[in-house]
Amino acid sequence: MNEKPALATGIAAPSADGVSAQTRTMLWILLIVYIFNFLDRQIVNILAEPIKAELGLSDTQLGLLAGPAFAVFYALLGIPIARYADKDGTNRVRLIAISLAIWSAMTAVCGLAQNFVQLLLARVGVGVGEAGCTPAAHSLISDSVPAEKRSSAIAFYGLGVPIGSLLGLIIGGVVNDLYGWRIALMMVGAPGILLALVVLFVMREPRHSRTAEAVATARAVVPLSTGEALREIFSSRAFIYILIAASVVAVLGYGKALWTISFFIRSHGLSTTEAGLSMAVVLGLAGAFGTWLGGKMADKYGPRDKKHLLTFPAYGMAIAAPILFLGYYMEDWRVAVAMLIIPTILNSAYYGPAYGCVQGLVQPRARAVAASIMLFGQNLIGLGLGPFLFGVLSDALQPLAGQESVRWVLYGAAWLGLIPAFFFWRASLRLKAELKSG
Repeated sequence: MNEKPALATGIAAPSADGVSAQTRTMLWILLIVYIFNFLDRQIVNILAEPIKAELGLSDTQLGLLAGPAFAVFYALLGIPIARYADKDGTNRVRLIAISLAIWSAMTAVCGLAQNFVQLLLARVGVGVGEAGCTPAAHSLISDSVPAEKRSSAIAFYGLGVPIGSLLGLIIGGVVNDLYGWRIALMMVGAPGILLALVVLFVMREPRHSRTAEAVATARAVVPLSTGEALREIFSSRAFIYILIAASVVAVLGYGKALWTISFFIRSHGLSTTEAGLSMAVVLGLAGAFGTWLGGKMADKYGPRDKKHLLTFPAYGMAIAAPILFLGYYMEDWRVAVAMLIIPTILNSAYYGPAYGCVQGLVQPRARAVAASIMLFGQNLIGLGLGPFLFGVLSDALQPLAGQESVRWVLYGAAWLGLIPAFFFWRASLRLKAELKSG
């Protein structure tokens, strides 16, 4: 079988399946890093009710801790860090290792908080650390795999979202019931510091493995200014549509991730362990399968027609909306959990196709910035607004709905999934004209 040509970065030609052994090792380590990323970010969801009880917080304060406290600093730091990652001389592996050590340490510090302000500041620290991870990781992946494998490779990295959420729900729920929420936070934070050492000493920066010719070529390329990078990125209509869709997905996804757990605890009377294990099936296993399936579908059907890179996310989200609504309507919690599985699969399928398209809509010098803008939208708007807005609406509806106020909020959230479905469909129509070849 003929070998595939070496990538533009000058890395050794990949194996017959398009991905070298070194790259596969990198992908597995990055997946583990991203699992810790979301575990540390999302464990507060399953711990929300015990934290609220001990510290005497309102639903609005809970939403602030889960959303804006993390998201604002994550989003604001993401773009300058991504600019640094895009520079030819930057060691992206070292950047990821340092970021991992910071957010892991701050997660453990969350367990020491004695009041709302202390916990808020610790969550800010988690956001500061995590800002350096994903833009650099997407840039590494895009430089290391062929364009036709990009969606599935980024989807593989994206498995960290559901797997990290799954582990956070299980570990958080069980450890909280046994030892309390403080020990749970410390337990998930500490191992990340050790993992940072593994990243630093095992992973290799692909830029260091380039041929002399590739290095000379890279140095001859004039780097884009921030303004030039932003102009190129936002000149793509497809990118704008994907950004809008992904941001709305994040508002709904982060909001539902926090408040669906509270819904099962309040409306169905589950313990934190029961709610954590139940939602681990939905957010973890179903989410992981959906993320994997979305990448595979994009890689299989995208080469036939570029619009099919986003067909599955667009139509899947439209189908998911009514099923999700019925799931929240059910009175038997077992039926409710079962009915959330299919919508979760369909709503999770966008990650690899969306971020893969974004990497293909810009030249390599702007890839990390493009990813950081997507993350800016998903985190500042999505994580920053979703949990907080859901909490505000729940407090506002309590005079009418009592403890069922969260259920009412989730009814509306289910139907709002039609919005990203529309924008992913609109983006798909632009891909043939706008996607670059490499």
